Amino acid sequence: MQLNPYLSFKGQCEAAFKFYEQCLGGKIMGLHTYGQTPMADKVPPVWRDKIIHASLVVGDKALMGGDPPPERYEQPKGFSVSLALDNAAEAEHVFRALSQNGSVQMPIQETFWALRFGMLVDQFGIPWMVNCDKPVKP
Repeated sequence: MQLNPYLSFKGQCEAAFKFYEQCLGGKIMGLHTYGQTPMADKVPPVWRDKIIHASLVVGDKALMGGDPPPERYEQPKGFSVSLALDNAAEAEHVFRALSQNGSVQMPIQETFWALRFGMLVDQFGIPWMVNCDKPVKP
């Protein structure tokens, strides 16, 4: 089984996934528009270039998302995309990249469990947690 986050955007999915590709060092595997689907003629012209499905692969993990129709969009709440990084410098780098034009909820810092931990809401309204655990002591 694979468990993958699926994010909803308010018409800016393509920009978000291109941003995440840069921030996370992943690769966009697909950006499919409403205009490319069999229902293209039923979609308002202004919405045909919006993304019905996107996928980004980072390592062996996938992040997916899309632009739901405006009447079905809801602001994200009640979750965060959590990233577990292997070293503190990498965690700080990713945190700074994702927080560009966003809102830092908790600055990245050392905590009792982590070498680095921080929380932010990115410029697209998606909440993130960036974590680099402390080594486990034997």
